[in-house]
Amino acid sequence: MLHRLARFAAAILALAALPASAQAPRDTLTIGMTQFPSTLNPIIDAMLAKSYVLAMVKRPLMAFDTKWQLVCQLCTEVPSLENGLAKEIDLGDGKKGIAVTMTLHPKATWGDGTPVTVKDVAFTIAVGKHPQSGVSSGEIYRRILKVEAKDDKTFTLHIDRITFDYNNYAGFDLLPAHLEAKAFESPHEYKLRTTYDREPTNPGLFFGPYRITQVVTGSHIALEPNPTWWGEKPRFKRVVVRVIENTAALEANLLSGAIDYVAGELGLSLEQVLAMEERHKGRFRYIYKAGLIYEHIDVNLDHPILKDKRVRTALLLGIDRAKIGTELFKGKQPVAHSNINPLDWIANPAVRKYGFEPAAAKKLLDEAGWSVIRGGIRHNKAGERLTFTLMTTAGNKTRELVQQILQSQWREIGVDARIQNQPARVFFGTTVTQRKFDMALFAWLSSPESVPRSTLHSDMIPTAANNWAGQNYTGFRSKEADALIDGIERELDREKRRALWHRLEALYAEELPVLPLFFRADGYVLPPWLDGIEPTGHQYPTTLWVEQWQAK
Repeated sequence: MLHRLARFAAAILALAALPASAQAPRDTLTIGMTQFPSTLNPIIDAMLAKSYVLAMVKRPLMAFDTKWQLVCQLCTEVPSLENGLAKEIDLGDGKKGIAVTMTLHPKATWGDGTPVTVKDVAFTIAVGKHPQSGVSSGEIYRRILKVEAKDDKTFTLHIDRITFDYNNYAGFDLLPAHLEAKAFESPHEYKLRTTYDREPTNPGLFFGPYRITQVVTGSHIALEPNPTWWGEKPRFKRVVVRVIENTAALEANLLSGAIDYVAGELGLSLEQVLAMEERHKGRFRYIYKAGLIYEHIDVNLDHPILKDKRVRTALLLGIDRAKIGTELFKGKQPVAHSNINPLDWIANPAVRKYGFEPAAAKKLLDEAGWSVIRGGIRHNKAGERLTFTLMTTAGNKTRELVQQILQSQWREIGVDARIQNQPARVFFGTTVTQRKFDMALFAWLSSPESVPRSTLHSDMIPTAANNWAGQNYTGFRSKEADALIDGIERELDREKRRALWHRLEALYAEELPVLPLFFRADGYVLPPWLDGIEPTGHQYPTTLWVEQWQAK
């Protein structure tokens, strides 16, 4: 008996010693991330968790790749004036527009066998243009004067203006007309009736390498290969995205093997990754990627206290962001002085920079009328307390720690900040989108030279009247900013456009509709056997190339 046990133990040890290629193949990949999507509809709610999942089951017309170049994903060729697929058109009254021709991949087919056609393009544009549909950003659709179908796969968009990014349709996602038309019969209810939320496992919603086969709200989303996918076949037979909102618990699940990989874009905080590398250097592979990710605090400019620029300026001067960056992130996340990352060519090196100046902050608060100190907190002469709530996504260890530091540092200048956090699907699903906050801490991701029309233009303020469309959650209203945004889009000369960008960035730093914190670097912790993941450093996630992921 002892001999049999010894032989059995030896066999187990021998199996463990075999190279990965000789062991049973890994056919399931379990990914952990911290947020559950508020919706799976690709054009409603701007949320990274949704984009991360949908990138495995759908593809936009175009995207920026890892080299920050615009490339086709669903289309066959990026149109340009040079290749003749984009042409200037006369709109009358001295106005010029542009006609852009694109062809959908000839084999593109929804998961139920229905071809992806120009009908889907036209339907998506109709949804996006409707003032009651509640899409995140309707501007890209409203500029389209008409869709001209050449055949089932080729179409021309007639655009009402010529912009420097006339051929940029990155992030333009299609809706399946054959499934979503019924849900759109009542446009103002579309957000509540979309098939993506009522029947999220319907194969006809997807045409990517995978399709969604199971959704357990708040828990996980399971995906399996899509038989109608025309591209490189995915290597894993099953992908499970598990949501663990608490980042400490997420790390514990990674270490225990309950999950294989944490989504680098939406997983462990940078300081957690740095600490893991010190403790488990040989167990994982570590990649650090700085990029166009902007951690900030949106300020509700309709708040009776926060609408005063002197108060916002004082709050920024009262934060020691450099110390936070050094102590929490070991200098890998530089202080942000505006919304434009120095990695982007449009950045203004002379933009105003706010240091840690608590004395200046106190003086500004005195000037703003908050000069009466009671119990360490400022009041105005009417006896009102200088207080507001600071919200973020519950369970995010880093953001909660930053919140506590901000709360402590602001209390030193007499400000009472009260922390109130929510699950990400609630925070992004209604609180932020319907502007039910005083101050909201989260991140924006962007692509290179991304025009901030949706987040800064006064036409993009979400209201009940527009069914909460737009992403100008602060309620920022500036005629100069509106004019600069319009001017930037229409200026084709690069150097002239740079000057406009510099002025817009300077205005942003002067008005402070948002309190800038850090430019984020994401830490990717990969198991040694997982290959093919290449961080992009911008808003388009690694999952847009999930078919290249494999077990070594």
